[in-house]
Amino acid sequence: MSIVVVGSVALDSVKTPFGEVQEVLGGSATYFSVSASFFTDVKLVAVVGEDFPETHIKLLESRSIDLSGLQKRPGKTFRWKGKYGYDLNEAITLDTKLNVFENFTPVIPDSYRNAEYVFLANIDPDLQSKVLKSVEKPKLIALDTMNFWIEGKPNELKKAMANIDILIINDGETREFAKEPNIVRAAQKILKYGPKMIIVKRGEYGAMMFSDNSVFATPAYPLHTINDPTGAGDTFAGGFMGYIASIDRFDEPAIRQGIIFGSVMASFAVEDFSLNRLMRLEKDEIRKRFKEFKKLSHFDDFHETFGI
Repeated sequence: MSIVVVGSVALDSVKTPFGEVQEVLGGSATYFSVSASFFTDVKLVAVVGEDFPETHIKLLESRSIDLSGLQKRPGKTFRWKGKYGYDLNEAITLDTKLNVFENFTPVIPDSYRNAEYVFLANIDPDLQSKVLKSVEKPKLIALDTMNFWIEGKPNELKKAMANIDILIINDGETREFAKEPNIVRAAQKILKYGPKMIIVKRGEYGAMMFSDNSVFATPAYPLHTINDPTGAGDTFAGGFMGYIASIDRFDEPAIRQGIIFGSVMASFAVEDFSLNRLMRLEKDEIRKRFKEFKKLSHFDDFHETFGI
């Protein structure tokens, strides 16, 4: 089953304690698309400028990502510059130049309109709602957002959320949006806005899933090497949605498996800068790390002699 993703394609400049890169391929839709492409067909909707390198186009095409929805406009491509200290959970933005992304209006090609799965990356919630009017009854819609929209367009964001199935959001944004410091109460409050499920990304602490009748938590994979956490959340979403679309199921066992696959993909992405690690990734590595994830939290029932 295919996924339509709408979001940003960007050129990133990133500095971490472990290295520095200039104007490498980035953007929420990029990380999502490459990650999801290991599992299923991906159709990308985004915009780039006339300066966007052809090598990046070929890289995306090498993953069989459908670029019919990638607009190329006069002007420069969206650029983000940031750095991380030793707390890799927090990015410090040094510079943002929206360029052609500032006036981005998603155009959904006719060949995309009947996609079974839709992921709305963290773009303007008004655009997210507009996209939903352009697709024909997808089986599952997931949405991501960020603090910029939570602070600037909370009502528009709630409107978009009323029409989705799954909200994928990070820990701090969950608390901020609900105005509630307790993550459990915050998730329960957001569920009342419309989504059937919330998946909370918690960086190096893993992920949690909340629905009306269930809670699921997973740790992060213990890595020896972390070079660049940029795009980890979008890579997580791509792995999650890619797996769900590939098996065409979204019951709770499938959702839990999807969350682990999302965590697996994110754990690979942070091992190198930009898309470098994902582009070297093999499916056997994904399968192996999924099984290692399963072992991380496995434990037997308590012994029958335990006196309770």
